[in-house]
Amino acid sequence: MKQKALPKREELAVANTWDLSSIFPNDEMWKEELEQLTKQLLEKADYEGTLKKGAQAFLKAMEWQFAIFRKLQKIYVYASLKHDQDTTNAKYQMFIGQADNLYAQVAEAVSWFEPELLSLSDDLLTKYFAESSNLAIYKHFVEEITEQRAHISSAEVENVLASVSDVLDASNNTFSILNNADLKFEDTIDDNGQLVQLTNGNLLRFLESSQQNVRKQAFENIYKAYEKLQHTIASTLNGEIKANVFSARIRNYQNSREAALTSHHIPEEVYDMLIATVNKHLPLLHRYVAFRKKLLGVQEFHSYDLYAPLLGKAPLSFTYKQAKDKILESLAVLGKNYLTYVRHVFDHRIIDVYENENKRSGAFSGGAYDTEAYILLNWQDNLDNLYTLIHEMGHSAHSHYTRSNQPYAYGHYPIFLAEIASTTNENILTEYLLKNEKDSKVRAYVLNHYLDGFKGSVFRQSQFAEFEYYINQQVEAGIPLTVDGLNKYYSDLNVRYYGKNLKFDPQIALEWARIPHFYRNYYVFQYATGFAAANDLSQRIVQKSQDDVDKYLEFLKAGSSEYPLEVMKKAGVDMLKADYLEAAFAVFEKRLDELEKVAQSL
Repeated sequence: MKQKALPKREELAVANTWDLSSIFPNDEMWKEELEQLTKQLLEKADYEGTLKKGAQAFLKAMEWQFAIFRKLQKIYVYASLKHDQDTTNAKYQMFIGQADNLYAQVAEAVSWFEPELLSLSDDLLTKYFAESSNLAIYKHFVEEITEQRAHISSAEVENVLASVSDVLDASNNTFSILNNADLKFEDTIDDNGQLVQLTNGNLLRFLESSQQNVRKQAFENIYKAYEKLQHTIASTLNGEIKANVFSARIRNYQNSREAALTSHHIPEEVYDMLIATVNKHLPLLHRYVAFRKKLLGVQEFHSYDLYAPLLGKAPLSFTYKQAKDKILESLAVLGKNYLTYVRHVFDHRIIDVYENENKRSGAFSGGAYDTEAYILLNWQDNLDNLYTLIHEMGHSAHSHYTRSNQPYAYGHYPIFLAEIASTTNENILTEYLLKNEKDSKVRAYVLNHYLDGFKGSVFRQSQFAEFEYYINQQVEAGIPLTVDGLNKYYSDLNVRYYGKNLKFDPQIALEWARIPHFYRNYYVFQYATGFAAANDLSQRIVQKSQDDVDKYLEFLKAGSSEYPLEVMKKAGVDMLKADYLEAAFAVFEKRLDELEKVAQSL
């Protein structure tokens, strides 16, 4: 059987690759900017120690710091995107290494700022704001820092922490190289019986096959590779969590979760309320698993069957061009201005569309205040990729609206809000498809896709969140993370979440080894809270209430100009109450009811 190899980067059609020349026209310009910024860091001596010298000196020092970070972000984004398009390219491996090193230098050069700011009294800061109208826009920025007084160390300690930031990131970087470049998987068969190259990027395509043997082989081949490196990956995960725990303790937090959440102004009760509410509704997931098993007609329902199309081969698929048209149609409810931006992204090579050899797996939207919000895909012609594209478009639109309406100080949105705009887009697409697709098989597939998305974003990410809390608690208690301990806890967690109708596959115990988000300190729970909040927002948007659309666009524009829960409350969602979570489970149950009825008529 002939193997289908991935194309090399240079073999791709240029029109389907992103154009990074708007960041830097060429690599030489990038190098020049890196050298200039390195020299600019020497200006630190002109600003350190000046914050107490009056409002104007305070303003100048703050603006110098912002200017430094603006340049750094452009440098880093260019290096990062170049590296991601081919993770084995030695030149761009060097670029990203230089960018990481520069990031550490910048962090060290400005590490004095927050401790020095915190040495100023509230009365003096109030006096500064009264004296200089130019400081007014930075009031919230300064308040965010002063509210963290108990967690900012001395200038000396902050300087040391900044200088070792690249060391604390070492485990994350090692895992990234392992996962994206060094891990190689055995070739697997596709639906036609041909041997093809298996990657993390195309695994889902095989798991969505209507043939169980195709799903099974891809699943087993993926985990064979991780099993060989499980001890190494356990070590990198242990190192990452230790770094998080160290950082939390040095900043006087009780634990790493408190450090991760309260530093972004998210009460820990939001996390606990999510886990408690999800566990309360686990019988819905058990019911969905039982339904899937029955409809697929398999004697044993395995982990690799969780993504299989319920009606055999998917009744609809989309080329990239067709996906573009469908996205423009579905997002029309958000208005002309929103659509103008979406067309801009499609028409100006802001998307890197297809997979190539050694390209970073998965998908993301990334950029900086002074760049486009670029989208990386590994496109496959299926419904899941349509949802991935509209999801990343939501991120990019959020970035665009924020950067176009906020000064640099607030030109980014908090992590807690990051998944809401993207998931709102997904839910709008679901509503659009259910409204316009009359074929029972298609409707069943879309309903199942929504339920799968809910399973993945709410149930699955909450499962990850429980696991992440566990591994942090272990390290905080002085218990090292070992393969045996990790596998045992993850196995038990998987059984509890999916119930008795899912046949336990030993390989699934190693799933923790595949998850890059465990290297992003308490990130995963926000997929679940974000999906539930987006569920609420999208339900009102599709009802074509102009007031709700306007509120949503204001949410996109807010950036970090207010604390995240305040931004959401103005958009209409109170995330300190479980109501938005309960509403999400109600939609899940309603659509499961509908899918069960539709399935009976097929």
